[in-house]
Amino acid sequence: MRALELVEMEKFHNQRIGELSGGQKQRVFVARALVTNPELLFLDEPTASIDAKGQNEFYHLLNELNKKITIIIVSHDLMVVSGYIKSVVCVNRHLHYHGHAEVTAEMVEMMYDCTMQETCPVELIAHGLPHRVLHTHEDE
Repeated sequence: MRALELVEMEKFHNQRIGELSGGQKQRVFVARALVTNPELLFLDEPTASIDAKGQNEFYHLLNELNKKITIIIVSHDLMVVSGYIKSVVCVNRHLHYHGHAEVTAEMVEMMYDCTMQETCPVELIAHGLPHRVLHTHEDE
């Protein structure tokens, strides 16, 4: 029950997992992991089945848990997680560690190997940054 309380799911303790929303299920899965008092949590695309509001709430929960537990998240949604992270590791054939929380256009371009001729440049668009107008692409 303490683990369910930590993830704010204690009121659902009698419900079947199939009756819960995507975000609620993820919270229960985290609670299940917390029962063992881990030092480290690995989460692979933990918000894949969660709406935008639920994602925000889930990452806020992880942010609180991260005060006592190391959390490693695999995600393709850099803009969502960028507000909650402490450091970034990019993996695309090679591992690149960035010891800070900033996600930059250069990091994204490096990971998508934009030096190749057939690859389009990557534009980084996020709330809070100036809006970018993407250039048009010529059909070949």
